[in-house]
Amino acid sequence: MNVTPPVRIGAVNYLNSRPLVFELQRRAPWAEVVFDVPSRLADALAAGSLDVALVPSLVAAFHPEYRIVSDACIGCRGPVLSVKLFSRVPMDEIRTLALDEGSRTSAALVQILLAKRYGLRPELTTLRLGDGIESCESDAVLLIGDRAIQSPPGRFAAVWDLGDQWLRTTGLPFVFAMWMAREDAPLERLDALLSETRDAGVDHIDDIAAAEAAPLGLTEPQCGDYLRRNLNFYLQPGEQQGLELYLREAAELNLAPSGVELGFFHCKTAG
Repeated sequence: MNVTPPVRIGAVNYLNSRPLVFELQRRAPWAEVVFDVPSRLADALAAGSLDVALVPSLVAAFHPEYRIVSDACIGCRGPVLSVKLFSRVPMDEIRTLALDEGSRTSAALVQILLAKRYGLRPELTTLRLGDGIESCESDAVLLIGDRAIQSPPGRFAAVWDLGDQWLRTTGLPFVFAMWMAREDAPLERLDALLSETRDAGVDHIDDIAAAEAAPLGLTEPQCGDYLRRNLNFYLQPGEQQGLELYLREAAELNLAPSGVELGFFHCKTAG
């Protein structure tokens, strides 16, 4: 007897993704859901061990064969709180930059902003996931996710919220991650599933905050405000424009291939 293998879905294990995955396993018992950081999910998607994953937006430039399969995303329309550059020197004096190992989209974004604002191309190093900011001596450090929300130890000459800086620079929203699928993935049920799961998560932000706040050292109101006010979970035309500009800017700095055309499958923004 032929048995259809389960759809393998990669989901992010950060607070900022919780509304997108809050009810995913309950709503998709037929799927195998794997949780990891965005960069590792991108590697697993490329290796074929996942069919669909919530991956860094920059992945779209390197895999034009992938399709965006939902209008659910992780983005912002201003300060994002969980993606920050901490600089020990004035911004225009940054010569070395440590990039959070969990980041790809944000790693390119901070380089774009430094190049546009100050004409800088710092020497890059990696801050490993298990290491604290005090473990590196770089002029500046990019942190993403939950560990960026709480200010790290040390004194800093300047701190950038990258969502805020992108909006100030371009006037457009930013998309950090989105659901993308391999060309051969079984996609028929995914668009509705992922959008409905997002809608349910947005409706249950108070429940998410109650479960997640204490482990992160946040109060429930702080956690709820972050999810409601700092994040945007809807991939709309403005988000698509911001995404396309970001990919062009990344290509100009040789951080991504050029000439990318975004592909959508049953995605509301495609029309």
